[in-house]
Amino acid sequence: MVKWSDKERAVIISIFAGLDYEDIGPKALSRCLIVYPWTQRYFGSFGNLSTPAAIMGNPKIAAHGIKVLHGLDRALKNMDNIKDAYTELSILHSETLHVDPDNFKLLADCLTIVVAAKMGCAFTPDTQLAFQKFLAVVVSALGKQYC
Repeated sequence: MVKWSDKERAVIISIFAGLDYEDIGPKALSRCLIVYPWTQRYFGSFGNLSTPAAIMGNPKIAAHGIKVLHGLDRALKNMDNIKDAYTELSILHSETLHVDPDNFKLLADCLTIVVAAKMGCAFTPDTQLAFQKFLAVVVSALGKQYC
């Protein structure tokens, strides 16, 4: 079980309270698909992904990016038991969608970059530490079924 300090909890909650999911989600997922083009294989039914502009303008990618961010709300509400909270999603991604679990980390890294750019100077090293710890726990929980 992960131990969270009161400061870490406050930082994580504050970050998500200030996020515009409709802005950050699409940007993070688009960045992942552009920077790591092999991740596009899971989005074949989403239409045109042939160029960065096509990816960034794709409404299905935008909607899924928003869905992913809202999926992180589950972790926020279950910070003391994230692994159990993500059991169903882990099973879905491993057994049904067959997503390479390394892609969760790639998306988490892209999300960190987008959030850092949005927060600017407020994204201090301590803020980054708490945010990346949170995302690492989520990534681990999503990958739990693969073990």
